[in-house]
Amino acid sequence: MAVIPMTKLTLGPIAYHWSAETRRDFYACVADEAPVDEVYLGEVICSKRAPFHEADLPATIERLERAGKTVILSTLAEVMLKRERKATADLAAMDAAEIEINNAAGLFARGKRPHRIGPFMNAYNEATIAWMAGQGATHVCLPSEMPAPAIAAAARAARDLGLGVEVQVFGRASLAVSARCYHARAHGRTKDNCQFVCEDDPDGMPLRTRDDRPILRVNGIQTQSESYVDLLPETGRLMADGVTHLRLMPQEVDMVAVATLFREALDGKLSVQEADARLAALSGEADLSNGFYHGAAGYRRIAMAAPT
Repeated sequence: MAVIPMTKLTLGPIAYHWSAETRRDFYACVADEAPVDEVYLGEVICSKRAPFHEADLPATIERLERAGKTVILSTLAEVMLKRERKATADLAAMDAAEIEINNAAGLFARGKRPHRIGPFMNAYNEATIAWMAGQGATHVCLPSEMPAPAIAAAARAARDLGLGVEVQVFGRASLAVSARCYHARAHGRTKDNCQFVCEDDPDGMPLRTRDDRPILRVNGIQTQSESYVDLLPETGRLMADGVTHLRLMPQEVDMVAVATLFREALDGKLSVQEADARLAALSGEADLSNGFYHGAAGYRRIAMAAPT
């Protein structure tokens, strides 16, 4: 059986259309101040956004690595156009870089060379994880809607195969991606003529029910949860179940402070209860949820059972 390393804290790729300047400042702060071990970079949601920030990638990678962070490059979650296939194939061909695959097109382009599997690839069970390992996967990020027993089973299977296992523990859950861009449609525009309206919603566009209750967020072609997933109270159980990496998704909050709270709770410098209370304050108006983990509706907030 492979030896599993100590649990690492990771920062997922930015899902939103943040400006190039905002991204540069964000990653400079992450490099200098955030106690994360690994950082995922790259455009995952919309290929039209990539030209705005891809020129900054080499400098961003250099700065993060100089700060001791491991950098992983993530592919698109949806590949439909010729240019998207080419961009995915070009990224998958980079042997010098560690790659996270989020689409079957990337899996095909990568072949059986080592890679990570992203949360869009639906690694829901042991058989799927075993197949992915046979294709060259060294690491799997599980979908955010998996409940605790399924995570534990997946982690056991991955551990037996020598794979790392990652679970999102903070940030909006990705619920779906679509061929159409609802963000553009909501503003009377087409996907090809969106005029990058998603830039106006740096934490996603809120959707509300007819009785004016928040229900979901739209981010280009992606549908997200309205609430921020918060599995900080569950990190002990996740680690005990064999999860090796805990992923924080960038949101329009102080992510350095978020990472610091998780790090201090993991290191025992701050109680989980105190860290979680501070996390709720940092999250502002966004509700915190953990329903999926507990086998309930994703938006729900369920208290951990007291140990017996």
